[in-house]
Amino acid sequence: MTPSFSPLGIVHTVLSLLPVVFGAIALIRDGRIEPASRIGKAYLAGMLVSIFTSFGLSSTGGFNEAHALGIVALLALAVGFTARRYGWLGGGAEYLQNLSLSFSYMLLFIPAINETLRRVPPSRPLADGPQSPLVLGLVSVVFGLFVIGATYQALRLRARRRALPATA
Repeated sequence: MTPSFSPLGIVHTVLSLLPVVFGAIALIRDGRIEPASRIGKAYLAGMLVSIFTSFGLSSTGGFNEAHALGIVALLALAVGFTARRYGWLGGGAEYLQNLSLSFSYMLLFIPAINETLRRVPPSRPLADGPQSPLVLGLVSVVFGLFVIGATYQALRLRARRRALPATA
């Protein structure tokens, strides 16, 4: 059975494309999502709208895994947008910020993969839910890309920090 579309579901889907685009622009342009930048602030706004509209949706009629994922994404955003404000984190704050915001970006793709594959093609969807092998496989690929990207960000940050004293 193909899931139905609701007006909120359509609005949520369209609005959820915003953080995907803003996150991609930030990652391509800057190698990370920088909270102080205009694109970083747009990413945050898009993520918040995406998450909060998702709370009004439920394929099960109540709290489900997607809602839990939204809460995890909110926590990742909170950590990512505040990590550098706390002095006790020292040099680890920027690493934590990058990791948290990249993790929040990765989380966007989990429901997107599941919902898309449950609806396409309309006559015979490619997957029947989050436990479908195709969904699990694609989520694994996205997680692998996250690990590669987070490692790249950490190495880039370390190289930048090592270069600072030499140029100062």
